[in-house]
Amino acid sequence: MAENATQRPLHVIADEITRDWKRPYFGAVPYLSAMAELDKATGQYFDDSAASIVRYFLANAGTWRGETARRVKAELKEMIKGVH
Repeated sequence: MAENATQRPLHVIADEITRDWKRPYFGAVPYLSAMAELDKATGQYFDDSAASIVRYFLANAGTWRGETARRVKAELKEMIKGVH
C-alpha cells in the first residue's frame, strides 16, 4: 500500500499504544520507543527501516490485547503492506 495523507504518523500511533498498553512486553519496548521517533513506514531509524521496526513490534506485541490493540495492529499491518 502506498502511503497516503490519511495515515497517522508512527509517533502518534506509538503514543496511543503507550497510553493503552500499561505494562508492555519487554521485547516490544525498544520497537515502541523507535516508533515514537518515526513518521512514516518508509522512514529509517539508524540502520533499520521503519517497516522492519513495525514488523518487530508486531511480533512482540502478542500480549497487547483489546479493541484498541486490534485496531492499531490492523492499522500498522496495513501501513507496512508492500513496504520493504
